Amino acid sequence: MPHTTQAYPNRSLTSAELDWHCHAIARINADYQRSADTHLLKLQLPCFQGSTLYLKDESIHPSGSLKHRLARSLFLFGLANGSIKQNTTIIEASSGNTAISEAYFAQLLGLPFIAVIPEKTAQEKIKKIEFYGGKTHKVPPHNIYDEAAKLAKDLKGHYMDQFTYAERATDWRGSNNIAERLFEQMQLEPNPRLDWIVMSAGTGGTSATLGRYIRYQPNLYKHTRLCVVDPEHSVYADYFTTGKKDLSSKYSSQIEGIGQPRPQPSFITSVIDTMLKIPDAASIATIHWLESILDRKVGGSTGTNVYGALRYIARASQESKPINVATVICDPGSRYLDTFYSPDWLKSHRIDLQPYLDQLNNFEQTGQLEPVST
Repeated sequence: MPHTTQAYPNRSLTSAELDWHCHAIARINADYQRSADTHLLKLQLPCFQGSTLYLKDESIHPSGSLKHRLARSLFLFGLANGSIKQNTTIIEASSGNTAISEAYFAQLLGLPFIAVIPEKTAQEKIKKIEFYGGKTHKVPPHNIYDEAAKLAKDLKGHYMDQFTYAERATDWRGSNNIAERLFEQMQLEPNPRLDWIVMSAGTGGTSATLGRYIRYQPNLYKHTRLCVVDPEHSVYADYFTTGKKDLSSKYSSQIEGIGQPRPQPSFITSVIDTMLKIPDAASIATIHWLESILDRKVGGSTGTNVYGALRYIARASQESKPINVATVICDPGSRYLDTFYSPDWLKSHRIDLQPYLDQLNNFEQTGQLEPVST
């Protein structure tokens, strides 16, 4: 039989499409070049008894949070994969910060953006999404993923799907990711070794990057451990323990941006050394306590991070073995004035901060985190 040549569709970009694609990549890279690295703050309080707490301040990114790194990576990932083109509508399921950062980059590229958000997302976050030209679509918390996928299909847009792609869109080996920069900033410290990194998880992308980077560097892997802190009503800690992918919670985390009611593809348990479950009241009390130390407000997930870090510092104090612990300031407290910093909101959610404020004040005096009775 004669051989025939099969013709396939030509999917090469047109000259105009190629020009736009190159322009989009260049604009994102230019934005990156304009952004200085985030600060690494050093806390050495008397109650730490020789231990040091390092805070990587991700709130100073142009879009105001840790998610700026993720959004940049997701846009570059989508552009390189050919999923994002000129006039593509960008859709994301997000409780706020990722949506804000993606709205920032969508505006940078002149693309329409819609965030599918939980109904109770803080109003300040919604205002930020809209400030960058984005629109919001409110749904019940458990419906955000399916609704975002459906909306992208209906509009022939691109669903960014941070919960699937966060762990793979970022180059965990380096390329100026958060892990590489953290350890580079530690190099000139009197004791550059980090004993613990404490990090909360929303998508799981940052904890995956940190955990993989530590394991990729043999000298770090000998000394540095990763603890992921989890808020109430999140299934991540139980998933870490059991490995059951069908876990679910009918409640949502009060600490916006972290924890999930079901395991997510980007949450990689194999790179985590241990996890801690942090009460919501402890997380929120910690940001009020921290305000008196930093003279600034920070978001609730930062409280979760810092409370977990203080647990390790208190333990080191008991054992008279000073340690270095690093964690992250995820976003500014200005986004939570009507929630975590509102007495009315706390009262309506029956959150009593006083037992944990007493615990933290006692910690300042003694270096010990005594158990809390609630």
